[in-house]
Amino acid sequence: MITKIIGAALVMDEIVRDSALYIEDGKILAVTKDKRPYDRLLDAQGCYLSPGFIDIHTHGGGGCDFMDGGAAPILEGCRMHLRHGTTSILPTTLASAIPALKRSILDIGEAMKVKGDYPHIIGAHLEGPYFSQNQSGAQDPRYIKEPEPKEYEEILEMGEGIIKRWSYAPELSGAGDFSEALVRRGIIPSVAHSDAVYADVKAAYDKGCRLVTHLYSGMSTITRKGGFRSLGVVESAFLLDDMVVETIADGMHLPPELLLMIYKIKGPDHICLVTDSMRGAGMPDGPSILGRKEDGMACVIEKGVAFLPDHSAFAGSVATTDRLVRTFVKAGVGLCDAVKMASTTPARVLGLKKGRIEPDFDADLVLFDDEINVKGVILDGRYLDLAGTTL
Repeated sequence: MITKIIGAALVMDEIVRDSALYIEDGKILAVTKDKRPYDRLLDAQGCYLSPGFIDIHTHGGGGCDFMDGGAAPILEGCRMHLRHGTTSILPTTLASAIPALKRSILDIGEAMKVKGDYPHIIGAHLEGPYFSQNQSGAQDPRYIKEPEPKEYEEILEMGEGIIKRWSYAPELSGAGDFSEALVRRGIIPSVAHSDAVYADVKAAYDKGCRLVTHLYSGMSTITRKGGFRSLGVVESAFLLDDMVVETIADGMHLPPELLLMIYKIKGPDHICLVTDSMRGAGMPDGPSILGRKEDGMACVIEKGVAFLPDHSAFAGSVATTDRLVRTFVKAGVGLCDAVKMASTTPARVLGLKKGRIEPDFDADLVLFDDEINVKGVILDGRYLDLAGTTL
């Protein structure tokens, strides 16, 4: 069946308003002014139509954490993000006891098998436990440790085909061997919660690491010892041109001027917008839990962000990806570049044929208005309303 979409402002390298989009068998068939045969017509009524958003770092939403246990809370959290335009997602774990981490990986694997009106679950993102205690942030310090080969090899073996990326601190003892183990298996290594200096980051880069998790959050910056200055993770990410950085553009973690500085230095081809959302995304203000319900860390949601109870640090965000795009646009970045950071760049990082409105790319798309309010999504070429019901 061929679907023709008219009346859309197509978000491509520039905004295209005078062409129709044709979709067939879950793929983009053509973008053209020419009249072609079709079976179904959809009128976007002037809305923007962009590639679906891809969130490569999220811990949950809709009251669910991806480590709560079983596939059900994973699917429910993913469905909430779908309503905000996220069509592909990497459920993310936190530093935890190893048995709990293993169960969560298997739960994500089960959720990946479920078909329905959910975002594409591309795989698991493990955030920890191999981090710096000094940069733990909202990660539970009880579970932070150095890499243990027997332990991580066992996790990699049982998570084959599920684990897509793993965030770690490259300055730790054994981190080099750990990074090499990830790259051998086609898993994306990412620098996170780290006290590394440039030499540590460059060593990780030389071993294939091309990603930095939530830039500026839980990482070193320039330090001075005896008058001598060393670059931290932040500056190293800026210096290494091919390094892609995650940015939590919820308008709270990083002020607009800092977002603009990151954009100016790295450019949209090297920035991935991520929510880093916890279970409070899509929920009202009040007490919440970061991580699993049974042993997670208490936190509180206030004014659009989650804090530790003493307000000493953020405890993840409550953002959805549409909010990230909106924040960058309000800061003064063009819509096409804002969408690129939420779709095209993360798709490239993950090696997916998504994130562009071009022939042969997956027909995962999102419709939104001038204020980036999502009106509907197209998943595998099927139009869904905001409740996730096929129209």
